[in-house]
Amino acid sequence: MSVVAQDRQMPARTARSVVGRVLNWYAEHARDLPWRRSDVTPWAIMVSEFMLQQTPVERVRRPWQAWLERWPTPASLAAAPPGAAVRAWGRLGYPRRALRLHQAAQMITSDFNGEVPKDRESLLRLPGVGPYTAAAIRSFAYGQREIVLDTNVRRVLARIGFGVAMPSATPTARERTLAQELIPHDSRRAARWAVASMELGALVCRARNPLCDVCPVRDLCAWRQAGNPASVGPPRRNQAYVGTDRQCRGALLALLRAREDPVEDQQLAAAWQDVAQRKRALASLVQDGLVMLVGRGWSLPGSGHDLDEKGHRCS
Repeated sequence: MSVVAQDRQMPARTARSVVGRVLNWYAEHARDLPWRRSDVTPWAIMVSEFMLQQTPVERVRRPWQAWLERWPTPASLAAAPPGAAVRAWGRLGYPRRALRLHQAAQMITSDFNGEVPKDRESLLRLPGVGPYTAAAIRSFAYGQREIVLDTNVRRVLARIGFGVAMPSATPTARERTLAQELIPHDSRRAARWAVASMELGALVCRARNPLCDVCPVRDLCAWRQAGNPASVGPPRRNQAYVGTDRQCRGALLALLRAREDPVEDQQLAAAWQDVAQRKRALASLVQDGLVMLVGRGWSLPGSGHDLDEKGHRCS
């Protein structure tokens, strides 16, 4: 059976076959991830979506569990100082996500009676929630019919539907059209398809060394039929880390997370010796709201050191 060419719609029968096979494959091969279990709350799923942004699954398991044990509801996180969220974020990376999650918890508590909202418009009001995260929460937490286009799903669509190794940098109109053709009409089945296609991309249709021989839709894949052509255009480079401002920020934050008292400049100097880079990284942390000056030292935000004896924030 022929698969869709680049500018044609996928035949309905082919789309149904793709979906059915991927769902059957998922039923047998899905990983047992804690945020996928039937008893998890929408809040737990929302926390997982924040943590999984640009972070591998295995790095998220333990921090996610610890986070939910400490803050099982949005209200419990909202009551904590933002610095506690940054400290608990640990080495997940991109710590601004912790602040956004804390801010979202405060809004959920104040504006939505402590419940993660279900409708798209309300979700998009929350700090740190964009179109993808809103769609993922609606699909995974509430079983709604949503097109969920993460990197793994987009790669699956690019290969099956368009015969190319990798998707474009951002979703295109034809990509969304193909996603719309594939998504089942039934909401529960659509939610299952969202997670199943994501899992297929993560475990089989991988960016490197794809396992085409065990793919459930290998005979319907335009990329395989074309001989698995390599990506066109400049190669994608992995983002450098060693010696960058990002690494410097991480080193400074690690020191602040490990200390209860404010950290003075000479202590920061011991954590990172390059003076100009350290000052630049520290200034960016302050600008992002991750660090604040408290007296003669530096501290995580809202850690208690920035309050006077009456609980007022020090100037």
